[in-house]
Amino acid sequence: MDFREVLRSRRAVNFFDPAADVPEADLRRLLETAARSPSSFNLQPWRVAALRDPAQKAKLRALAWDQPKVTEAPVILLFLADTEAWKVFSPNFERQFSYLMQSGRYQPEQRGEFVAATESLYGATPEQSLAFAVKNTAFFAMTFMYAAAAAGYVTHPMDGFDHDGVRAAFGIADRFWIPLLMAVGHLKPGVEAAPPKWRFDADDILYTLPGEAGEEK
Repeated sequence: MDFREVLRSRRAVNFFDPAADVPEADLRRLLETAARSPSSFNLQPWRVAALRDPAQKAKLRALAWDQPKVTEAPVILLFLADTEAWKVFSPNFERQFSYLMQSGRYQPEQRGEFVAATESLYGATPEQSLAFAVKNTAFFAMTFMYAAAAAGYVTHPMDGFDHDGVRAAFGIADRFWIPLLMAVGHLKPGVEAAPPKWRFDADDILYTLPGEAGEEK
């Protein structure tokens, strides 16, 4: 399938085949493919918790508007956005700075410059830290969905859940925000995916800024 076909064929599917598994090797391959997503300063502030155990999925379903797909899909992913991945001494920061030195782009004495850059962009306010983590994790999640579609899997991203309830129930550290859950698996036999929904076209999407050519001042 070429990329345009992947884009057009991907659907948010509600009905999953509970008997059709997602092998661990496939899941790992999809995660590694999604890791090619763009990332601010290559800090990659995302983590993913994969739920397969029926009891764990049942606990999550109770916190996710009782959506049947939470227990029917073989795998549910919790996407975790790390609001502290920009911080000096975090594993993300240290691994990236080590890479920058190994590649010759930075020298050890430039560490302070890198610290100042990440702090000013992502650490000045809690809102900046949250935006940094969530937008990068959203890139990652979207890439995962397209990779899954290309590999023959179906998915459904979910934001209908009790964020703080999920955090507490699964012991998720405070530094993580949970932008979405995602069901991954195969379409239930006998069910057809819904046809493509309407989308805005380019004329609707393009926004004219005040003062641009043709606008009254």
